[in-house]
Amino acid sequence: MVRPYDLVLFGATGFTGGLTAEYLAGHAPPGLRWALAGRNAAKLAAVRDRLESAPDVLHADATDARSVREVAESTRVVASTVGPYVKFGEPLVAACAESGTHYTDLTGEPRFVDEMYLRHHDTAVGSGAKLVHACGFDSIPADLGAYFTVQHLPEGVPLQVESFYRVAGQASAGTVHSLIGAVADALPARRAHRERRRREGTPDGRRIGFTGPLPRTHPLGPWTVPLPTLDPQIVARSAAALDRYGPEFRYGQYAVMPSPAAAAAAVVGAGAVAAAAQIRPVRNGILRRFPSGSGPTPEQREAGWMSVRCTGVGGGQGVLTEVYSDRDPGYASTAIMLGEATLSLALDDLPPAAGQLTTAVAMGDALIARLDAAGITFRVLGRRTLPS
Repeated sequence: MVRPYDLVLFGATGFTGGLTAEYLAGHAPPGLRWALAGRNAAKLAAVRDRLESAPDVLHADATDARSVREVAESTRVVASTVGPYVKFGEPLVAACAESGTHYTDLTGEPRFVDEMYLRHHDTAVGSGAKLVHACGFDSIPADLGAYFTVQHLPEGVPLQVESFYRVAGQASAGTVHSLIGAVADALPARRAHRERRRREGTPDGRRIGFTGPLPRTHPLGPWTVPLPTLDPQIVARSAAALDRYGPEFRYGQYAVMPSPAAAAAAVVGAGAVAAAAQIRPVRNGILRRFPSGSGPTPEQREAGWMSVRCTGVGGGQGVLTEVYSDRDPGYASTAIMLGEATLSLALDDLPPAAGQLTTAVAMGDALIARLDAAGITFRVLGRRTLPS
């Protein structure tokens, strides 16, 4: 099948989609054949008109299986920014899996990722499609940060990696809607996760687990609290797929807080959001405060930054690494991450794996090199020999 495009961006009229379109227009290599897709032709044309280069515009509705299949069959890779994904995302994933088209998105919704695995992984394996979810702030810093750290530890021994997040940034409407939806979907999410674990099983002769789930002090911060995100599941799947993570691998992820009081406030706040999301009138009231397409101002994005430091230990060795960006993590940095992940699938010589994959498994070193060149840096801060 001759495909007219290398890459299609689905959802460019949204807040993060527009930022991703701007990034691709400014950084796509010469000769890249790409297009914008969505259901509102006038809004798509407005996005195209403000870009440095003028991609084609394709009309498609995320909820219409026929139109998204036409998009999937027209390109080598589709990047989707149309969320909440559990509500709008499946037709495009299904179309990509069936047509052998690679796929990226920005989801941080555990239920969506697990359900897409259950329904479309086997089809994608058969067609050769790489379905790579969570290609933004969820979950590239965690997944590739852990992968990068593991590369600097001994091989063939038990390993442990922990990530510590310091960030400054604002949330967009899409993020809030996805977060509230994910919390409200806790019960079906648990069911999907249990079924996925039953179907996947465990890697032969290897063990994958997690470090302690409680707040604690740590040398990298006065106090740290666990981050209840999709990221640890993604990292664990990379570890299960890649023998380089050793015969036993443990992972933990934490936010760095300035004080015990700040840590306590974060835990209470997360509990309050979880409780509010279960009450429909309260949930709807929160969502109305964040109208679709809204997000932080350019000035707010300019003030954002991200530092993810990873400690790794194993085989008597320790290493400290960092994933760093001086751009807003959820939007400017996420547009870079999604853009480069999608370009990597379209253009790079990658491992032959197919199905639902993580960024570490699908793109690994190639994507790290791309992100480094784009200003999201991966570096080793220190090494040490541990006492025997």
